[in-house]
Amino acid sequence: MKTALIFPGQGSQNIGMGYDFYSDFQSSRDIYDQLDKIMGKSLTKLIFKGEESELAMTQNSQPSIMATSVAIFAALKESGKIDDHSFHSVAGHSLGEYSALVANKSLNFKDSVELLKIRSKAMQESMPVGTGGMAAIIGGTEEEITDVINDVSSKGRIFIANDNAIGQIVISGEMKAIDHIVANSKKLGLRKSIKLSVSAPFHSEFMMNASMIMRNEIDKFSFNTFAVPLYSNVTSMPCNELEIKQILVKQIVKKVRWREIIMNMINDGVERFIEIGPGNVLTNLVKRMSKEITSISISKVDDFEKLENI
Repeated sequence: MKTALIFPGQGSQNIGMGYDFYSDFQSSRDIYDQLDKIMGKSLTKLIFKGEESELAMTQNSQPSIMATSVAIFAALKESGKIDDHSFHSVAGHSLGEYSALVANKSLNFKDSVELLKIRSKAMQESMPVGTGGMAAIIGGTEEEITDVINDVSSKGRIFIANDNAIGQIVISGEMKAIDHIVANSKKLGLRKSIKLSVSAPFHSEFMMNASMIMRNEIDKFSFNTFAVPLYSNVTSMPCNELEIKQILVKQIVKKVRWREIIMNMINDGVERFIEIGPGNVLTNLVKRMSKEITSISISKVDDFEKLENI
């Protein structure tokens, strides 16, 4: 049975995430200890016992989520629950692409943290905090949501940022316009709108400066040959280590094509998805797209039991 590992992105963070792995597995402790050393501060203290609002800040949440995903992956390997032959492809939702690259032996953990320090700072500084954000739209088609965006253009600029699943699209843009859509969803013909726990309008033209900063910095880093195919957020297709630098630069401003990634993986024979990292958002998205596919999430040590039942 073909298995894909998938890794969550920003917005999946929660206080206390990964603490049980830190407590139970040496490999996970090593990851968090490295994180603090590379960051030059105790990010683990924030992750385990801090304030949600501080963790949600882009410069904190991006390395924290990636490190937690990698710490869980390390624990899975340490416990023998998975090995290098247990999976056949990988993908990560936006930020999760960095976790996928570490799991895929293309990017070492230190370089992943260093890249995310650059990425998160540039993205956070693209707009003043509170002036931009994102919201998930439940139930509308891309065409319907585009019409809504055009209808509220006087409130501010908005872009489609993520095509997550049939009936779930994320918009990104100026906060006044985001707040207007969330507050008036029904009047605008939308079933439901949910404001996301992020501090900037990702995957939109507002991130162009951040993309340029990443373009200038990424050549300082090396990417090894992929162990398995990695499906790109930008193209939704498998990419390779020769393309990945350009993809990571474009990914900051381009729409995340998650629905297409999952469908392409399924069409390529994947029958089982294992989400590794905080939360279970990606698992639920897979289930929305296909009732025939097995999808589980590993975010707590207790979740290891799920691997024995699939």
